[in-house]
Amino acid sequence: MARRAVLVLTAALLSSSLTACSTSAPAPSSPSEAKAGSGKTITLGFAQVGAESGWRTANTKSVQEAAKKAGITLKFSDAQQKQENQIKAIRNFIQQKVDVIAFSPVVESGWDTVLKEAKDAGIPVILTDRAVDTKDTSLYKSFLGSDFVKEGKSAGEWLTAAYANKQGPVNIVELQGTTGSAPANDRKAGFAEAIRSDGKFKIVASQTGDFTRAKGKEVMQAFLKSQKNIDVLYAHNDDMALGAIQAIEESGKKPGTDIKVISVDGIKDAFVAMTEGKINVVVECNPMLGDQLMELTKKVAAGESVPPRIETQEGVFPQDKAAAALPSRNY
Repeated sequence: MARRAVLVLTAALLSSSLTACSTSAPAPSSPSEAKAGSGKTITLGFAQVGAESGWRTANTKSVQEAAKKAGITLKFSDAQQKQENQIKAIRNFIQQKVDVIAFSPVVESGWDTVLKEAKDAGIPVILTDRAVDTKDTSLYKSFLGSDFVKEGKSAGEWLTAAYANKQGPVNIVELQGTTGSAPANDRKAGFAEAIRSDGKFKIVASQTGDFTRAKGKEVMQAFLKSQKNIDVLYAHNDDMALGAIQAIEESGKKPGTDIKVISVDGIKDAFVAMTEGKINVVVECNPMLGDQLMELTKKVAAGESVPPRIETQEGVFPQDKAAAALPSRNY
């Protein structure tokens, strides 16, 4: 009996020892997981504009794939091009206590209140692709994206060079992006600045096409009816340009020849249209911001200082370079 009691006691002690070991050892973490300053996995709340264009779809895919690769937990919201939806999403992110918030603002103004809420909650904010109009730049840590004014200037500079030896007037119609948005405001301003010094260039009609192909076609149809002589179409993005091309062809005119077409973004469909002679030049706006955004997210989550503005590298592609560049377009 005494021997049996000893065996039972020994087994109990061994079981207790094994249980203690299993509960005290931390679970191994994935080497790919990005950690915040506290050691926990970083959670990023990202409020996207919507899915209004091929560019935006590529941008979303880039962010989602980069977050997965970086080991960052991504909470994603699609605002469907409505500011109120983005504000609601940002407030939800604040309630969920994410580590970092990033968003591409639908329009430039009207963000101070919600950005102050994020700041008060101790959650750093990164602006991607589009900027905000605020006097208090402490409300966000950094802006990652393009120089839209420069893009507009590049479009205007191509036009002035193309028509340098031609007599005027040169009648231009402009398809603007979403009213109040940073790319619409800045691409318009940059283009106007580039053509201002030569009086033969005249913008005879300018209207929003909301960055969509369907609206671009609709507005171009109206331009063709209201304007007798259109020499150039300047579209703030490729999707509007591609919609406008349909309208031009349906009117019996030849896009790229009868009406020169200038566009911004650089999606694959636009390069195909250039190889077909339907678009004359595309100013690139790079949507592949995912990897840069994740690196920036890690830094701000760790409390590191970051530049207030980080620009992407982009180029200008005239028609004669389209065929060579087309195979490398991945969006």
